[in-house]
Amino acid sequence: MAEQQINVAVLGGGSFGTALASIAADNGARVHQWMRDETLVAQINHEHRNGRYLPHYVMNSAVQASTDLQAVLADAELVLIAIPSKAFRSVVQAAKAWLRPEQILVSTTKGIEQDSFLLMSQVLEQETGFTHIGVIAGPNLASEIADKQLTATVIASADPLTRTRVQQALGCRYFRVYASDDRHGVELGGALKNIYAIAAGMAAALGMGENTRSMLMTRALAEMSRFAVAEGANPMTFLGLAGVGDLIVTCSSNLSRNYRVGYAMGEGRTLEEAVDALGQVAEGVNTVKLVCAKASEMGVYMPLAEGLYHVLFDGVPAQDMARTLMMGEQSSDVEFILPRETVQREHRDQALHNHASKDHASKDHASKDQVFKNSGDKNA
Repeated sequence: MAEQQINVAVLGGGSFGTALASIAADNGARVHQWMRDETLVAQINHEHRNGRYLPHYVMNSAVQASTDLQAVLADAELVLIAIPSKAFRSVVQAAKAWLRPEQILVSTTKGIEQDSFLLMSQVLEQETGFTHIGVIAGPNLASEIADKQLTATVIASADPLTRTRVQQALGCRYFRVYASDDRHGVELGGALKNIYAIAAGMAAALGMGENTRSMLMTRALAEMSRFAVAEGANPMTFLGLAGVGDLIVTCSSNLSRNYRVGYAMGEGRTLEEAVDALGQVAEGVNTVKLVCAKASEMGVYMPLAEGLYHVLFDGVPAQDMARTLMMGEQSSDVEFILPRETVQREHRDQALHNHASKDHASKDHASKDQVFKNSGDKNA
């Protein structure tokens, strides 16, 4: 339970924002939730239910919804921003007039801004210049949180106050909040895993076995950490909830929006049909495009992401994604133990050795032929 009452503002009316608003209210916080949809605001205030995103979830009746940003932010100490990446900056810009430097701003969005390749906490930093900035990420399927299933998340920030206040405001008997100071790594984990959830959904629809799905997730983790380290993150972060934890749940559950998009495409639907059927934002679709471009620019090897890109945007059949998985180079397993470059060098050295051995054998054979020829000449 929160040690003292805290005023919490939640920006966004989606499933995760709604679940967090209710958790904070359960913990004794005064909670105001902002969204644009007046009908949804009225439903939350009168029925204590978000019929669009969590129709069967009974929210804490203390949560007050509003379309008025100023009113929602007025007394807030903690601001949770649960807005899709495409609209994230515009909402932050609209809110800036009522934000204060002492407030704690925390992104819950697992996405990357298209034009800048900035993560959402970086957008917050750029727009506000505030000190108390963090990000929440982890294996957090909103519908299970709503059912009060045991769940854990990570609050990542370089700022100790941000970490502590979020743990106090949201930590409860069924929602555990763990701390990290690698904000960049945690946030990248949350964004990157969406790519591989789409691939896992395709694999499931195509009837691939458990060995294949396990290999897919493990090689996905290698790609995620390889890219994140090139971006300055700590590889150890990917052993935690925001890395392997989030990857497992997103690649295994049809509650995951990205998984469902992949599954629909594996069944033969186009990307447009899959996204339309979902009816919600699947951040991974945009993330694939952005990450593949960035990986190419930085020279980071990401065969799974590249293969998925061709399926999503170039019309390559989903079945070919499996071939991409099996045709990639056989290199290092955990490259922070045995570097990929070392294995590649070993392969090159062995190839040179084999070539030299063949040359030597060929010369030796030619020499023996010459001996026999000379011997024959003498006997003639």
